[in-house]
Amino acid sequence: MFLKRIKLLRDEIKSNKAYPFSIPAISKLDEIHIEKNVTFFVGENGTGKSTLLEAIADKCDFNTAGGGRNNTYDVYASESELGNYIRLSWLPKISNGFFLRAESFYSFATHLDEVDNTGFRDYGGRSLHKQSHGESFLSLFLHRFKGRAIYLLDEPEAALSPSRQLTFLKIIHDLTVQGDTQFIIATHSPILLGYPNADIISFDDGKISKVEYESTDHFQVTKYFLNNREKFMEELLKDDE
Repeated sequence: MFLKRIKLLRDEIKSNKAYPFSIPAISKLDEIHIEKNVTFFVGENGTGKSTLLEAIADKCDFNTAGGGRNNTYDVYASESELGNYIRLSWLPKISNGFFLRAESFYSFATHLDEVDNTGFRDYGGRSLHKQSHGESFLSLFLHRFKGRAIYLLDEPEAALSPSRQLTFLKIIHDLTVQGDTQFIIATHSPILLGYPNADIISFDDGKISKVEYESTDHFQVTKYFLNNREKFMEELLKDDE
């Protein structure tokens, strides 16, 4: 493990009402201690998990539109405002890694088409644009991700079928088993959240706190739906009187 702590520089904040401090969980952030090689950020849309992950990427000098330190290209609204207000504590400090931002992955693939001169050696030997969306994600995970690095992933399940999510869990295991790779992943996937011995940090209810897998909405809603599908759909789709 490399990244040990994330601290908000509260004395630097000029207004608690301006974005991103208008997000309740971010406004209450003090310190987050990272204790596992795999850490998940969970929460409803808009709770700040992706905002914080992007800020971490910014402090790592990764391209906040997606990529590593050497991927230089511009995407609208890719700057991190929160990055100016956090401090990362490392032991040891590393510079190798990658930030996956699912929503701008197309732009990253276009960037590679423009600059890669290796025959896409780190991406399965083919342009990411010539692979399906799911194949391109797995090519990134299988070929670009290597040891002694930190990987920050924002909703990697976006392009992955359930079976491919299981494949991704095996990739995480293979990379972390030697203890020289760290993952921080923002996700909505109950499959990914089931990874054993990971920490899950919730941004729900206006606070940042560690939670157990079985207490997440992702697990509870999915379990209830699978066990009570007909009843669930009847209640969801019934006409209002």
